[in-house]
Amino acid sequence: MTSEQIKTLDKENVMQTYGRFDVVIDHGVGSTLYSPEGREYIDFASGIGVNSVGYGNERWLRAITDQAAKLAHISNLYYSEPYARLASILTARTGMADVFFANGGGEANEGLIKLARKYSYDKYGLGRATILTLVNSFHGRTITTLKATGQEVFHQYFFPFTEGFRYAEANDIASVRAQAGDDVCAVLLELVQGEGGVMPLERDFVDQVKALCEQNDWLLLVDEVQTGVGRTGTLFAFQQYGLLPDACSFAKGIAGGLPMSGIMANEKCRGVLTPGTHATTFGGNPVSAAAGIAVQEILDDDALAQVREKGDYLRARIEGFHSPAVAGVRGLGLMLGVQLREGYSNAALCADLAQRGLLALTAGQNVLRLLPPLVITREELDRGLSILKDALAAL
Repeated sequence: MTSEQIKTLDKENVMQTYGRFDVVIDHGVGSTLYSPEGREYIDFASGIGVNSVGYGNERWLRAITDQAAKLAHISNLYYSEPYARLASILTARTGMADVFFANGGGEANEGLIKLARKYSYDKYGLGRATILTLVNSFHGRTITTLKATGQEVFHQYFFPFTEGFRYAEANDIASVRAQAGDDVCAVLLELVQGEGGVMPLERDFVDQVKALCEQNDWLLLVDEVQTGVGRTGTLFAFQQYGLLPDACSFAKGIAGGLPMSGIMANEKCRGVLTPGTHATTFGGNPVSAAAGIAVQEILDDDALAQVREKGDYLRARIEGFHSPAVAGVRGLGLMLGVQLREGYSNAALCADLAQRGLLALTAGQNVLRLLPPLVITREELDRGLSILKDALAAL
């Protein structure tokens, strides 16, 4: 089908819940994508951080096809090898104690919320269920995770929302203390606020939140939906902050392009979720789990070091453009935000980049967000940077 035919099918048959770019993608190789007509796009978006090992990776593809030929689905009523192997890899590489597999980031964060509230209920009974999150956070699109999200723009239309959340300012421990109370059971953090503008939290602030949690027996929860699976240059961002959270969520890049997510708990919270208290039909799907194992094998320690090096290179090159439109570049690894000055539009720049052959994302208050595949080559980085430089120069 042609690009125009595909767009027509979408308009006639699909709920129009997405503001799509005027781009149709047919296939990809490495970190380069192609339209049905063969138009080329350098990918600095990776499916919003999902395609961690790029497109057409042979190891990843072989794992999927081999597993699909054996067993595509069996449900969690029975044991199978792939999910158990993937869980063992994740616990070994992180120091966490156990894993629950789900399907998407919002579902994973729902699992975190349920775990925290059950931990508190089991120990203290009713009345201790409030979770503190941060202003500008983003935790998902379900009714509950929308309410957990610390942005008022998301608190509309779908009333009544789930109660039990309060919001503190990032990097302000006094604000966290002001939201404390006898009803609190947990604090939920993104160590780099992705949708909120690619804003890394300060190490000292995170340390103080950790101490506050320990003093009050609140669970420290980390949302690693976007920051996890190598995106920031370590397998999980919490490893750069010297943390072992009580529980964390993960999604996006875990299966390299197939739907998969989950939560991990430390020894303190191991076994909080017992039979019948949490479940999902497709969680731990054998094909997705096989893909997840391949991703873990590809993203070894050397590959993670290269993510850090590529991130440093990308940041330095953009800063070196000395564009009057750019106020600064921030982030960790290959999760970078380019802050635009007042008078420039991240949405307009993103649309222009797509027309020039570079896919990027927006975030927060006028931020251009860059999330390339973690395996992107230096040559692809340079081609994308050349397009970005030209687009900035044209502003």
